[in-house]
Amino acid sequence: MLIEFSVKNFMSFKDKVTLSMEKGNGDEILDNVFKVNDEVLLKSIPIYGANASGKSNILKAFTCAILMVRNSNLIPIDGKWNLVKPFLFNNKSKNSPSEFEFVFISNNIKYRYYFSADVNKIYDEVLDAYYSQKPTNIFTRTNINNYSFSNDKNKLESFVSKNPENKLFLSTATNWNYDATKDAYLWFSDVIDTFVSFDSITDLDLKEYSSNNSELKEFALKLLKEADILINDMYVDYEEKEIDNTITNGSLKMANVKIELVHEVGKNYYKLDFNDESSGTKILFALAPFLKRAFESTKVMIVDELEKSLHPSLVEFIIRLFNNKDFNKANSQLIFMTHATNLLNRDLFRRDQVWFTEKNDKTGESSLFPLDSFSVRKDENIEKGYRNGRYGAIPFIRDIDLWLEDN
Repeated sequence: MLIEFSVKNFMSFKDKVTLSMEKGNGDEILDNVFKVNDEVLLKSIPIYGANASGKSNILKAFTCAILMVRNSNLIPIDGKWNLVKPFLFNNKSKNSPSEFEFVFISNNIKYRYYFSADVNKIYDEVLDAYYSQKPTNIFTRTNINNYSFSNDKNKLESFVSKNPENKLFLSTATNWNYDATKDAYLWFSDVIDTFVSFDSITDLDLKEYSSNNSELKEFALKLLKEADILINDMYVDYEEKEIDNTITNGSLKMANVKIELVHEVGKNYYKLDFNDESSGTKILFALAPFLKRAFESTKVMIVDELEKSLHPSLVEFIIRLFNNKDFNKANSQLIFMTHATNLLNRDLFRRDQVWFTEKNDKTGESSLFPLDSFSVRKDENIEKGYRNGRYGAIPFIRDIDLWLEDN
């Protein structure tokens, strides 16, 4: 589970901003929170803001940090981290490293993981584990190559020579089977992920769709039915074939995939090729495997524009699935960037769940702040307040007549 994420000097975020999944004050919609150990956390968070205000840069910051942990063992010694992009509208920041910090729970242990990096090097890196109320430092790295260790000093020092300046020590130590870093690394590898779209599906998921008695198929059909899409059944034929490769004189594996969805129209049933389905149906088909996994084991899903090609009622339905304690038994978390103001509903979100991004036009800097940083009444119409500019984070649109006068 994610407790909080902080980023500094990355794209439009010059100063440190923190996105918190911790429950704030207020006792409304308690189904939207869950407790793990001593932490009370939120199940979902929407992030609102004008275009170019920094919403997508939050997702990019998550993506950058996650991929650096995952790919650190794969990057060559002279490789560059091109995903790292500092704030460029300031002479000091554009030549300084970007900073990322996660506080999370993995395998019932709370961790704090921080690192700073530019395209060439990792400058600082810290991993703390909370085996009790006080943190235990697993390792601290400063000034690129200065390391300190609280325990297993001899063993960890042996990994230092195997960790070049551009690699994360968390990944290197785990790669050398160090147990104390394993759960933290696996959280980045298996639990948290970012999604820009759901317009494609993996071969692994297609295989599961095509298997007999597929639980994924049943889940997807139920999801489509809830979306009021009259699909009665689906047929997925996935077949791998080996073909000759004349270039290498070897063979290649190629997949033949055929997907047909059965529509119920009146009392009749008709098969429709997947390519002829609506974009919303295709997205639900591709989204279903991710949702199924999230409700079976703990995941943190960060999604850009969840409402893309989906009806507002369906987006609300997906959010309610995450907030539902009986359906989301794994306590997975959903963070999504959105423009859908219809979701600003006090029956759907608590005041501490809604967040905003806003950009300062004079400096180019983005800020990130929660709704409950304002004095919001329990009965306040949040959508109306947001659209009227009460919380900021909306575009300033000039009157059309004034625009015409200028042209």
